Amino acid sequence: MSNPAIKGLISLLLLSSSVLIAAEPAQKREDREPEAATGVVKKQTIVTQHAMVATANPYASDVGYKILKQGGSAIDAAIAVQLVLTLVEPQSSGIGGGAFMLHWDKKNQQLTTFDGRETAPAAATTDMFLDENGKVISWIDAVVGGRSVGVPGVLAGLKKAHDKYGKLAWGMLFADAIKLAEDGFIVSPRLEKLVAMEFNPGITKLPTIKGYFFPNGMPIKAGQLLKNKKLAAVYRSIAAEGLEVFYQGWIAKKIVAAVQNSPIAPGRLTLSDMKSYQAKEQSAICGSYRQYQVCGMAPPSSGGLAIIQILGQLERFDMAKLSMDDAKFAHLFSQSSRLAFADRNRYVADSSFVNVPTKGLIDKQYMAQRSALIKLDIDMGTAVAGLPTGAVAQADDNAFELPSTSHISIVDQEGNAISMTTSVEMGFGSALMVEGFILNNQLTDFSLDPKRNGQWVANRLEPGKRPRSSMAPMMVFNQDDSLKLVVGSPGGSRIINYVAQTMIAILDWQLDPQSAINLPHLTNRNLVTTLEKGTELVQLKPALEAKGHKVIVRDLNSGIQAIEISDGYLRGGADPRREGKAIGY
Repeated sequence: MSNPAIKGLISLLLLSSSVLIAAEPAQKREDREPEAATGVVKKQTIVTQHAMVATANPYASDVGYKILKQGGSAIDAAIAVQLVLTLVEPQSSGIGGGAFMLHWDKKNQQLTTFDGRETAPAAATTDMFLDENGKVISWIDAVVGGRSVGVPGVLAGLKKAHDKYGKLAWGMLFADAIKLAEDGFIVSPRLEKLVAMEFNPGITKLPTIKGYFFPNGMPIKAGQLLKNKKLAAVYRSIAAEGLEVFYQGWIAKKIVAAVQNSPIAPGRLTLSDMKSYQAKEQSAICGSYRQYQVCGMAPPSSGGLAIIQILGQLERFDMAKLSMDDAKFAHLFSQSSRLAFADRNRYVADSSFVNVPTKGLIDKQYMAQRSALIKLDIDMGTAVAGLPTGAVAQADDNAFELPSTSHISIVDQEGNAISMTTSVEMGFGSALMVEGFILNNQLTDFSLDPKRNGQWVANRLEPGKRPRSSMAPMMVFNQDDSLKLVVGSPGGSRIINYVAQTMIAILDWQLDPQSAINLPHLTNRNLVTTLEKGTELVQLKPALEAKGHKVIVRDLNSGIQAIEISDGYLRGGADPRREGKAIGY
């Protein structure tokens, strides 16, 4: 796309924090993800002509569809969807968390992004997650309780976008979520399982959340009607009074009190932190891949940069002649991913606080130099970060990036689109529940150790700073600047691999979105090559090991939502590994 066209351009072993996945020590916490919480039943691509919404939960998709049918814009639908997800998928996202969002304005041919990422409290310090000996505290001590809570940003981001692109009244967008919270929703098998397995031990340790998910001492069950009248009251107040009540009024005071008085690890969030929060509108970052323009979020998201790098480094190979079950593809993809993750872990952080060599990382010449490191016959081993133009020496990161997140893809009847990834970080966040919603634990997305080998880490905790994220809401544009694809996924740092692979399947292999999403996954975060358990990819293990790969096989629980625009139709898909759906008209 030309510059003028873009104006403003773990397993289940939580019982012991000493249990590690030895093969991937740097990201062992992610491997406690509750994979395959529901059975995988492959879905079919949905084809419509006017509008479509794809989310991780049927309740949310239905409400988004209703808003679109009422003439609402893509951002109107996204707001209604997020409000419902807060209720029905509380483990993944909610108004107590944050989000990154791309918005495409078709009429004005303008792509912009909204950063609703959480911020660290003003009283936060770089050593906040170190013990008295200067050592990083255990992951569970870091995650649960008030210390890990950042200022929630998703509502501010959505409101900022709605002020510019909304069509329906703000208060009207809350009606369906209020009714559902009051009348109750049917608990899904996935939510039942995540509660029962105590994936986040905080849900049994903190009294408010325990009372909600374990009424009368028993975990909620699939098929049960679950009501949340406190959340309905919160929604009524925000619908009537706007953002002020959330960031300055009684809801803000409840959030601050819960954080500061947490029974576990009280935090430093203040009412001043809440009042001063600002969502950001900023340009997307874009790079070319074959005849397409691929666009994503700028830092502190690492997702857009890493995906552009992965694709750019693979561009010299004829990917169209390969396939998912081809060991050559698995090898090339894993090598390109190694290189992107090496750069990500060294350079990407909140660019308001540190120098991020954004342009240098996705410069064509730099990516070609990095691609030249890929050998066809041997795994390169642990990749080392490169030296892009503008780079400043930093230490490599060791953030706890956890996988429970959600993604929303929407195209409205006017061709406007939303790609939004939203999260409370770990499943059930900090486990602090305030007036029916869960607060995030996003401060653990900072490198908890601010220095490594005597050198500062770019993504260290600092007051007011936004933590780095792998969330990767993406859009792809054709040569004529028309929108081609809206896509994203949850999955912690594996998001980058999930989304990049899906884009290759659609752009290179010409698969429809659902077929692309249904494909088995492989990942490499510059550690080991991981193949999705129970799929044909497992057969590639010997061939990859022969090239020197260290291979593990495990469940890989993505949550991809994608919409492709082609020949005047919308083709959408939702990940069969979760319970969502695509719906449109």
